[in-house]
Amino acid sequence: MHDFFEQVESLQQSYATILCLGLDPRPHYLTEADRQAENPLAAWGERMLRETADYICCVKPNSAFYEAQGSYGWEALKQTIAIAHEIGIPVLLDAKRGDIGSTAEAHAVAAFHELEADAITLSPYLGRDTMQPFLKVAGRGLFVLCHTSNPSADDVQLLDVQGRSLYEVVAERATQWSDRIGLVVGATYPHAIAAVREAAPEAWLLLPGVGAQGADEKAAIAAAGQRMIVPVSRGIIAADDPRQAARELRDKLNRAADRSVAAPAPALSRRQQAVAETLLSIGAVRFGQFTLASGAQSPFYIDLRLLASHPRALSLVARAIGDLIAEKALDFDVLAALPYGALPIGVAVSLQSGDPLIYPRKEVKGYGTQRQIEGIYEAGQVALVLDDLVTTGGTKVKGAEPLRHAGLTVNDIVVLIDRSGGGAATELATHGMALHAVLTMEAMIDHLATQDLISAEQRKTVARYLAG
Repeated sequence: MHDFFEQVESLQQSYATILCLGLDPRPHYLTEADRQAENPLAAWGERMLRETADYICCVKPNSAFYEAQGSYGWEALKQTIAIAHEIGIPVLLDAKRGDIGSTAEAHAVAAFHELEADAITLSPYLGRDTMQPFLKVAGRGLFVLCHTSNPSADDVQLLDVQGRSLYEVVAERATQWSDRIGLVVGATYPHAIAAVREAAPEAWLLLPGVGAQGADEKAAIAAAGQRMIVPVSRGIIAADDPRQAARELRDKLNRAADRSVAAPAPALSRRQQAVAETLLSIGAVRFGQFTLASGAQSPFYIDLRLLASHPRALSLVARAIGDLIAEKALDFDVLAALPYGALPIGVAVSLQSGDPLIYPRKEVKGYGTQRQIEGIYEAGQVALVLDDLVTTGGTKVKGAEPLRHAGLTVNDIVVLIDRSGGGAATELATHGMALHAVLTMEAMIDHLATQDLISAEQRKTVARYLAG
């Protein structure tokens, strides 16, 4: 498990965001599609995560809303955390635990081992003993309630302790216990944030209160200065378009911090990055010296047929293709997978999307139905062609021929990897088809080199080969 704060800092730098998605599931937030799922709360959580993933540095599910639903809610929470990890988003469990001894140990086991959260909120009222069981788990983060955002926070948190407010003492003491302890300070109290920052100059601060509670984000961010996370729940999850709301909030917070008004998006989305890294890890993309069927030498080799032996990787690829289809708003009636490389991919996409799948045969059988195309379709329907990769585009033109001959319309080709350098798109366009790729080879090697997964020399060698 990676260190929580390192993950957050990395995402903040990569995605230029200090925004945290707060998940407070309530029945009226669920869409009809959510309600049709096996676990509606889990489906809702996954939808929120996938729509906002490019604009957040972590997610903060509120355990109370899940616990209120009993075992069904607990399972939804587990599934939501698992999906967040699949996407690459660290999870801060908002549980506000605060006991000691065996009870605290049980809370730590539940949060970090059963749920596999990356961080948790805690009450400091019982002192250091509350923290110890949670600190025993390597890499996890703790956020201690310090000066909260609710109207009556001052009832206790401003009590005098030898000339200082209680919350200032909490800030100083708690951060002395461990450098993995951050502080919860309401964004509705900028003066308290400034005091906490003075007491704990290097601590991470969680600043709730932006959005529905009406905090002045500019004043709060200015007081915090650095190492901050701003969680927003209702402002995103209650919006008609959560993705747009998250993007606007990200930009609003960036403006408040005098950052770029619209930070440039990374070259690849999180899903694309995950696909590139996964293909490398399973050996579906390899770098070295390889002899191709033509006898030519290549500095890399792609074998996407290996996906069939790696179910999780195949599922990830299918989701990435589904994302691309949705992003491009491609119109079709049936999926058509070209044999053989795209057959497992096509099945995985069909299972996830619910769209019917057909495929043209390479050779027509001389017995049985003697069909050229397997599966159910009707002349006049639109077929969306799927394949694993494209080099020149010629095989895609050939693969579309039997589909068109059977009366199907083919407008679009979707592939996992485009290694053509743009030439395939031009070739397909002359045949009335548009090419869409999850990854180009150029973008893949750029990302892998940036992550030190291939060397700079390998990157240059492959780039020269692709350009040549």
